[in-house]
Amino acid sequence: MKRVLGGISLLLVGCVETVEPLAEVNEQEMNEFILRVKANQVFVEGGKFLMGDFGAKYGAERLPFDMNKNSSPLHEVRLDAYSIDKHKITNSDFRTYLQHNPSFIRKGKALSDYEMPKAFPGSPAEISWFEAEKYCEWLGELSGLPYALPTEAQWEYAARSRGQFLKVATDDGEYRVTDAVVSRDDGPRGLNISTQWDRREFAESMGWNTRSLTFMPVDRFPPNPLGLYSMSDNGVEWVKDWYDPEYYSYSPVDNPQGPVGPVYKTPEGENARVVRGQGHANAIWTLAVNVYRKGRDPDVAWYTARCAVNSKEPVN
Repeated sequence: MKRVLGGISLLLVGCVETVEPLAEVNEQEMNEFILRVKANQVFVEGGKFLMGDFGAKYGAERLPFDMNKNSSPLHEVRLDAYSIDKHKITNSDFRTYLQHNPSFIRKGKALSDYEMPKAFPGSPAEISWFEAEKYCEWLGELSGLPYALPTEAQWEYAARSRGQFLKVATDDGEYRVTDAVVSRDDGPRGLNISTQWDRREFAESMGWNTRSLTFMPVDRFPPNPLGLYSMSDNGVEWVKDWYDPEYYSYSPVDNPQGPVGPVYKTPEGENARVVRGQGHANAIWTLAVNVYRKGRDPDVAWYTARCAVNSKEPVN
């Protein structure tokens, strides 16, 4: 893999000349970790829904949510039951993975970037698609369960609380903030999703200089009706699928997995994987609509992820 560093990680870590190896994880710690990860799985009953930009037909204003046509056409999808993480992979989770698998540390990346001594353990980990895939596979090896990255269809079905016509993956499908007046230095705080002022305030409380680009704790705001946290903000998420801007025009109905191989190349010439969600929601423009989809270089470590369990039975 080529050398790619997450932008915010660099801001938080700084330069470290010597780095101590990550401490090993003992058996008791690993057992506790497995139990916690399994307990964080939310069961999603299977069913059918209309996937894609439903704004023009079912949105309150009858206008498209996404001017990028790659989230159209609206098309029927049927999914089997599965489970999915209620939270994004955290810095703490990913550090445990690296402690157990030191050989998986990204080539050309310093241990100090993973240590992130000033980063909040409960904030989303910035990782590449390959790291996200390996992390989910590792959970499967530890637990004996069929862990994997969720498909794009699984991700959207869950974000929309089993495919309901919910614009944003918040507790009520809307974006609610306080009524504070927007000024140059201050503005509304989020009631059910973060604003740039929430993120800046959190960064200042932690002594960071990341301002509105800060990732917040994964459970800072209420979950969506299904019980899933921050699917519309606080970090763009990798999913399993290869990216094709035309995929929705030929997607199969039953359990779509995305194109069978690479289709689309990024401007840098890399084969693209799908990312979903929003990095940093905005109270003014409400940039968090959960039908957005993009294609990104899978080597880039600026995004995060959550894992799914492909079983029709709940995780216990």
